[in-house]
Amino acid sequence: MDYNIDTIVKIIKLGRPQYLAGDFLLFLMGALLAVLLNAYFVWSKFILGYSILLIAHLAVHYSNDYFDFEVDSYTGSNLITGGSGILVKNPELRNFSKQFSLFLMGLSLFLAATFTFLFHYPVTFFLFLLFGNLLAWYYTAPPIKLVYRRLGEVANIIAVIIFLGTGYFAMMGTLNLPFLIFSIPIIFFQIIFINSFELPTLEGDKLGNKITWIVSKGREFGFKLNAICGVLATLSFIIIPYTKLFPSDINFRVLVVISLISLILALYPLFKRRFDAEFTTKFVKINVAALFIMSLLIDGYFIYLIS
Repeated sequence: MDYNIDTIVKIIKLGRPQYLAGDFLLFLMGALLAVLLNAYFVWSKFILGYSILLIAHLAVHYSNDYFDFEVDSYTGSNLITGGSGILVKNPELRNFSKQFSLFLMGLSLFLAATFTFLFHYPVTFFLFLLFGNLLAWYYTAPPIKLVYRRLGEVANIIAVIIFLGTGYFAMMGTLNLPFLIFSIPIIFFQIIFINSFELPTLEGDKLGNKITWIVSKGREFGFKLNAICGVLATLSFIIIPYTKLFPSDINFRVLVVISLISLILALYPLFKRRFDAEFTTKFVKINVAALFIMSLLIDGYFIYLIS
């Protein structure tokens, strides 16, 4: 293969680097939460810990485009859905995409082992990230192909725990009950995020035999699920302070207000009664942007508390 400038640009686009910001915001959120719960912030742990997650997340973009080649040919691609679209237009890059994904997974696991050794962490830290890498690979890879067996959403829910948990684990040295409790509203946001990617691609996913919740239940179900998750995320932030597991410095009313962004957006399509493909494609772009902004606001609030 001739690795000229044009090919290199396509390879970079294939990795969809624009979506790497999401895992950074969640990793940072987990790390900041650990510091608010009396962990020490250590730059070396932060940088190496995020490098492990960054490389693993990048790997899944290359593997997903490889294994989703047929489905992506039905759905097309845009800013939100349908993969990068690079392999559909440049099938000669398919083998590279698979091999590069495997290389990145190996590098991520090597760094995870290095982190565990350097900082004398329990082996569970490495196993946690090994599980994350395998989950990412088998999300679309045979023989498991989670997303083709009605388990794609479950895999994505676990993935957000790994994103958030890697930052928390890297700083705290363990995963504990406060982390699990705080993960609950983040999981509800993740379901909204997952649906935002699956709602516009219903027809193409169905043609490619990808069995998502949206394919099984339809777009209206997806929008109703988003609204339920928006309500539950907000209620979670209201209830969490009563567990007495978090310092009083964290004003969860601030997080409740932030969560209202997602709740209001989730309710909007139900009031409009618009579930068609054209409306959905436009709306989910706003939804995804809002979820990124919410992560930024939560991280910003945590940084304010620490500073």
